Amino acid sequence: MTAKGTFDTANWDAQPPIENREGVSIGHVTLSKTFHGDLTGTSVVHLLVATTEVETSRSYVAMERIEGTLDGRSGSFVVQHNAVSDQGEQSLRITVVPDSGRGELAGLRGEMEIVIEADGGHSYTFDYRL
Repeated sequence: MTAKGTFDTANWDAQPPIENREGVSIGHVTLSKTFHGDLTGTSVVHLLVATTEVETSRSYVAMERIEGTLDGRSGSFVVQHNAVSDQGEQSLRITVVPDSGRGELAGLRGEMEIVIEADGGHSYTFDYRL
């Protein structure tokens, strides 16, 4: 099945770097999201971010617990993000953590794609199975 919609972000909280050596910094960021569309609900995202002296080369990994309703089923689940920007060439994979689904979302599996529009808007496409 496929769920589509938009989401808003808020409460970007970047902590001081955990480590900052030789032009490479590792830091922790939290933020919140509100989902609209086929997936409605909220989440908190915990990111570990690595930045370099090259503005367009960076990476993050994250865990995000999403609580809400997916196509009429309520519950929660966790997704894992793995993102890399290699001199501007970007890749992002967001995968449901196996067996993290709770409530009516128990057994959920899937991958989510995120698009960030030029105007700053965010949308998602979530291919999943229960």
